Amino acid sequence: MKKQEILSLFKETGALLSGHFRLSSGLHSGNYFQCALLLQNPDIAEKICSELASFFKEDKPTCVVAPALGGVIVSYETGRVLGVKSLFTERVEGKMTLRRGFELKKEDKALVVEDVITTGLSTSEVLDVVRAAGASIIGVGCIVDRSGKTLNFGVKLKSLVRLDFPAYKPEECPLCKKGIGITKPGSR
Repeated sequence: MKKQEILSLFKETGALLSGHFRLSSGLHSGNYFQCALLLQNPDIAEKICSELASFFKEDKPTCVVAPALGGVIVSYETGRVLGVKSLFTERVEGKMTLRRGFELKKEDKALVVEDVITTGLSTSEVLDVVRAAGASIIGVGCIVDRSGKTLNFGVKLKSLVRLDFPAYKPEECPLCKKGIGITKPGSR
């Protein structure tokens, strides 16, 4: 899939929003990718996650791991395409952890996936959980990398779309200075 095709899907599903948003990272932006609106369509989720899985198929992952909540569908659908188990992490008292009986084994080869990466914090926390379990990490995949910089997680990183939508510290946000109301659509 080409970048323009993926962006068209975001627009068609109403998943690319404009306004004033507080991102999960705490940063502010005039644009927000609401991947839940994109992924609520199973045919689109299959198409997007099949494309993501294609970057890692040769690495032969044994599982796919993502942070809740945004990465859950991405993990599930990517795992389904690859024919491997799908797990997700959750924050417990501010710390990312595996719950619900999920576990990783030392022989696991984990693919960590996300819907959108902005700062990389949630992804880094998931990587820490995988490493703490002793499993190996084959790479990181995301639908959208909006970090605006080259991220280095120490493993292969593939994104379907890479965009540099500005994100601002709250005290530097031009939208706040204009008095534009803010929305917090994220999960953290």
